[in-house]
This record gives sequence, structure tokens and C-alpha cells, in this order.
Amino acid sequence: MRIIPAVDVLDHQVVQLVGGKPGSQQIVMPDPMKVAQMWLDKGATYLHLVDLDGAFGKENNLKVFKHIAKECGVPVEIGGGIRDMDTIDDLISAGVDRVVVGTKAVKEPEWLEEAAERHPGHIVLSMDTKCGAIAIKGWQEAAPITVQEMFDRIRDMPLAAVLNTNVDVEGQRKGIDRNQAEDFISRCPAKVIASGGVTSREDARILSEAGAEGAVVGLAMYTGVISPWEWDTPWLA
Repeated sequence: MRIIPAVDVLDHQVVQLVGGKPGSQQIVMPDPMKVAQMWLDKGATYLHLVDLDGAFGKENNLKVFKHIAKECGVPVEIGGGIRDMDTIDDLISAGVDRVVVGTKAVKEPEWLEEAAERHPGHIVLSMDTKCGAIAIKGWQEAAPITVQEMFDRIRDMPLAAVLNTNVDVEGQRKGIDRNQAEDFISRCPAKVIASGGVTSREDARILSEAGAEGAVVGLAMYTGVISPWEWDTPWLA
């Protein structure tokens, strides 16, 4: 299982929010490209880029993200406010490895299926969970569909993976919710990328043994709580 650094961009700056709430920034860094390069210099083999501006309806950061994808030399996945096929086509054409779709994909599974069939192995469904329900619109609303119902709908789709961020523990540096993670991974019909609460190598080991393909880590790495580049198998659990 690979450890994937998160580069979240709000107001065109890299930030780390607590529970996805605007105004809760724990980290603010002005240059997304420099932040991406910082993780590459430490040996990261994959990057997770999140356009919080796009997710919140502001001017998006896709031009910067495409530049990072072109220049960084490792695969990247991009998400945040992506709700139309033209944007997905553009990002894939620009060399982005995976496109992460959330709110529209959850609310319109037929659109998700079309995207997955159009770009098999390149679409990641973001199924963020909060209090056991799927959270959409920047984690501000509960989706009108259960986790299990969504699993049933995606069972035969050629998705690259499902990204599950546990909002209940995101950004709190208190560790993962082991029971939630193991249950989600065991039931999901697609590969799972886990996110939320990863603060130790033990958290990463638990996710790896549960079958997660990857773990997206943000605040814990920005604040030096964990340093995967110092592990004996760098960036791998």
C-alpha cells in the first residue's frame, strides 16, 4: 500500500482544514507547485491534488494542477468540484492519471457510469463518510443514498478505485477509526484509497492489512507527526 500526500488548495494556496470546514486552516502555504515538489523531493511516488476552490464554487485551480501533473514526473490524481465530462476529458488528455469525482457521481450514478466507461481505470469515486452516511457538497450535506446502495450501484463499473475519507476523524491527528475502515474496505466492490486520521505507521499497517490500495495523508505529514520517507520501505506501509 502506498502513502499518498494530499495537496489541498483553497484560495489558490495549499491548506489543511479540520473536518473540511473553511476557516479551520492548520497549514497555509502559498505555492502549490513548491509544495508538490517538496513531497517529490522526499520520495513520494504519487500525489493527491484537491481543488477546494472548485468544490466550493470558486475559481478553480485546474490550470495549476495540470502544470503539476506535467512537470512532477509521478502520477497524480485530481479531485474537487469536477462535475462535467469535458473537464474529465481535458484532465486525462493532460496526463492526469486519475480523476476523482464525488458529489455529482453520487447523485447521478448514470453519469458516473458513463465517465467510468469512457475512461476505464482512470475514474475514482469519492465516497466520503460522516456519521456512517455519504457526505457530499464539501462534506456539508448527507447524500440521499446509503453506503451499501452505492456499493451495489458501482459493482460492475470499471472504476480505478473508491476514495473513502472518514470525515469524523479527518484532520484531528487522533488516528483512524479502525472498525469503520475495515468495514468499508471489506464491503467495497472496488479498490479502496483510505483517508482521514492516518497519524502513525500503525494506522498505515492496519489499512494495508485490511486491503487498502493506498492512504492519502495530509495534516499528519505537514506537521511532522509521521514521516514516511524515513521508513525502511519509504512511502509504503
